[in-house]
Amino acid sequence: MSEISDILGPEGLLASCVDGFTYRPQQEAMAETVLKAMEEGEVLISEAGTGTGKTFAYLVPALLSAQKVIISTGTKNLQDQLFHRDLPRIKEALAVPVDVALLKGRANYLCTHRMEMTLLEGRLSSRELVDQLMQVQRWAGRTRSGDVAELSDIPEDARIWPLVTSTTENCLGQECGAYSTCHLVEARRRAQEADLVVINHHLLCADFALKEGGFGELLPSADCFIVDEAHQLPEVAGNFFGSGLSGRQLLDLCRDIDTEYQREAGDLKAIPEQSARLSKAVRDLRLLFGLDLRRGSWSEIAAEPMVIKGLNHVDESLQEMATLLATIQGRGKGLDSCLTRCKSIRACLNELLAEDESQGGYIRWFETYRQSFRLNRTPLDISGLFKEQMVSHPGSWIFTSATLAVGNNFDHFQRQLGLDSARTACWDSPFDYQRQALWFVPKGMPQPRESHYNQSVLDIVVPVLEASQGRAFILFTSHRALREAAESLESRIDYPLLVQGSMPKGELLARFRKLGNAVLLGTASFWEGVDVRGEALSCVIIDKLPFASPGDPVLQARIDALRKQGGNPFMEFQVPQAAIALKQGAGRLIRDETDRGVLVICDPRLLKKGYGQVFLDSMPSMARTRDLKDVVQFFQSETD
Repeated sequence: MSEISDILGPEGLLASCVDGFTYRPQQEAMAETVLKAMEEGEVLISEAGTGTGKTFAYLVPALLSAQKVIISTGTKNLQDQLFHRDLPRIKEALAVPVDVALLKGRANYLCTHRMEMTLLEGRLSSRELVDQLMQVQRWAGRTRSGDVAELSDIPEDARIWPLVTSTTENCLGQECGAYSTCHLVEARRRAQEADLVVINHHLLCADFALKEGGFGELLPSADCFIVDEAHQLPEVAGNFFGSGLSGRQLLDLCRDIDTEYQREAGDLKAIPEQSARLSKAVRDLRLLFGLDLRRGSWSEIAAEPMVIKGLNHVDESLQEMATLLATIQGRGKGLDSCLTRCKSIRACLNELLAEDESQGGYIRWFETYRQSFRLNRTPLDISGLFKEQMVSHPGSWIFTSATLAVGNNFDHFQRQLGLDSARTACWDSPFDYQRQALWFVPKGMPQPRESHYNQSVLDIVVPVLEASQGRAFILFTSHRALREAAESLESRIDYPLLVQGSMPKGELLARFRKLGNAVLLGTASFWEGVDVRGEALSCVIIDKLPFASPGDPVLQARIDALRKQGGNPFMEFQVPQAAIALKQGAGRLIRDETDRGVLVICDPRLLKKGYGQVFLDSMPSMARTRDLKDVVQFFQSETD
């Protein structure tokens, strides 16, 4: 059974043995194209509209190919869904003897050594942390994989996780006493031996950027790389091909020095005293940035002498710490590891402090959080770096997503990753958008820069929500607009209001589905990767075209660089990025062939600016209106 049509065709194998399988000609065509690219070692960029079934379209050829395949997904949730749900169904149907493995980044695996150190230390700051540690300890005795996702009762962002998992810096590698039973080592061994490995973009880029040490090559060599949700890859790769350090990283170092000192030394009090001074220097530096949450270029730091002084103080404290640790080098593996980390962090800080802006190629910038900060050095253009990695990982490369093309071409994505000579293909969604969806662009809206714009959006939102009887996502391009809307809508609508940040994302979505008539207000993280099928989500309202903030330091540096090269950064970069983001947001509305709904885009620039056509050409072919009466009629027809 080698023919794709025998498997994915209308009378094919999956139609007869996979519950809920629906034949889609686009899926069959995509699978044929993917298989051909794999056989011929090609680079393929493929957009498959929502509902195409692209996961099956690449899994079938991957399992049939008899090649070593690595599949990279955008998030850990998608990774788990692919490995635990989709892959077993196809593998069982095809009855192929393919050995598969799941591999995540090291922070997803229990580190027995770190857990034991935390238990020994016995200095947890809250009852909740103690309870979570006991829960982890009980689970540690029965888990086989060590994947922390198994402990679903503990939130992903719980403070216990950094205390029981390792980082590249604090991992002792083969020097660790628990190395022989290490869950991470075992997961990597299985990945090396498997025929098909499911990873995520962060792991793919960590391997490319050589951000892992002590384990040799992180990923096994493969014949084929399949990159799903490929529109997310340029940003992830940019982060990994750069460098940086954070306040948390420095405080973790201090904490580990204190723990290892108690265990391995204990006779040189200057070490914990210096650790305390370093910790204070880091906390003081955070205060010097001010209380506001900021994201800015290095020039802002350069203009603040007290911040520069604070950075130099941290540097001096690190130097003193390294000098002290060097005096007892060889006393213990843990302290030796801390010395290595100390030198590495200081080298990174010195690179940031000393770099000459005129060298170009990288942008230095910073970001502050409530209790921490991060200093970054990000490449302006990763296309050359990524191209080099593809050359050093020969084989076929398949990039796929529901949102890669802008208008009818892939130029933007190809430029970002240096994929000039790639083959491209596009399959439209099988959904009947003309019948299933209505796209409403209201008349008379002011320009987004005008002070009363947000109020005008809400004046449109209220009657639309009355027509849809709630059942809506309202997607914002800024947190400020979201907060204004949350305050105003509370007294203006009679439907349950769910606001991003009021509870974890998963809980918000579960409540939205259960209520059936709720209105959810969200920003960036709700624009993609959210799947709500059925009547609970019947309306998606977008306040503005999702242009990235012009104050973002990395974006500003890229704009300046493009302008210096004689390009048009707005049309070549900002508009394509926003068009892809808009496609993602709009894509929340119609998730299967029985869904119906209204898409509302309030921004008048869509129809009044020349570049608006790029957005129009990039969207599914929905029926369009500018009249609220048509929206009311659309929803009334549901009950007729």
